[in-house]
Amino acid sequence: MLIRIATRSSAQALAQTNWVADRLRALHPGMETRLVPTDTTGDLDKTTPIWELGGKGVFAKEVQLAVLSGQADIAVHSGKDLPSQTPDGLLIAAVPTRRDPRDALVGCRLSDLALGARVATGSIRRRTQLAWLRPDLTFASLRGNIGTRLDKAVEHDAIVVAAAALGWLGLTERAAEILEPEVMLPQVAQGTLAVECRADDEEVASVLADLEDPLSRRCFDAERAFLATLGGDCNLPAGAFATVVEGGEVLVRGLIGSIDGRVVLRAERQAPNACAVGRAVAKHLLDEGGRSLLEG
Repeated sequence: MLIRIATRSSAQALAQTNWVADRLRALHPGMETRLVPTDTTGDLDKTTPIWELGGKGVFAKEVQLAVLSGQADIAVHSGKDLPSQTPDGLLIAAVPTRRDPRDALVGCRLSDLALGARVATGSIRRRTQLAWLRPDLTFASLRGNIGTRLDKAVEHDAIVVAAAALGWLGLTERAAEILEPEVMLPQVAQGTLAVECRADDEEVASVLADLEDPLSRRCFDAERAFLATLGGDCNLPAGAFATVVEGGEVLVRGLIGSIDGRVVLRAERQAPNACAVGRAVAKHLLDEGGRSLLEG
């Protein structure tokens, strides 16, 4: 059996996709895999802020189209790059074990940043939370793949990247500080992989099911339900983080803030149903003032 795998062409995406390919071949001896590298809108435009390009879909749409058109059988995504709604005709067939969901500072620890220090980030969520924590900080935009971002770190006092991105490339030692969720709530599905196939391809879906980690899937679903209820993607100053707690319930912590960081609303809930609790946290935040923040 040959599985053609659509993927972005960045070093991180290729590392993730090669991991999936290796796992599939290990689980299914005799299987062959072939990568189908695809450039996305987000890869081609390396300067425009993501929220201006159109949010999460800019790193996923073309990869998804490769599967829908039959050029590839499956697609491997960073979970945080996916829109909150799966396109018709596609199925997220597997969410493997989640890697580190946290954010990382490169260049300097948060407490060591001087008054008025400049921090570079391409994420409105990170900027909002940092501005809340340290109103004195100034900010610069940061785009490009992880290698490009690290190269630009010397131009700023610190940059913020996903800890999982460093991990995939064997660069965890570049982190000056890993920010705990209590300090900076992660992006929805950060640290996860999502493996998609065509919804009607039962044979491939069955193969991909072997990659599934049930606990990671429940957290993934809860966080995506949170985002879907807010009605947006990574163009929102919002974050969520889900964990499975003792007793098997899903605990979801969510956040909505103003872009300038002057207002940050937080809420948490736990319940057995992952999607329901994700939606409940989002609805609470919207009702408690989040709606006006997002509309403003």
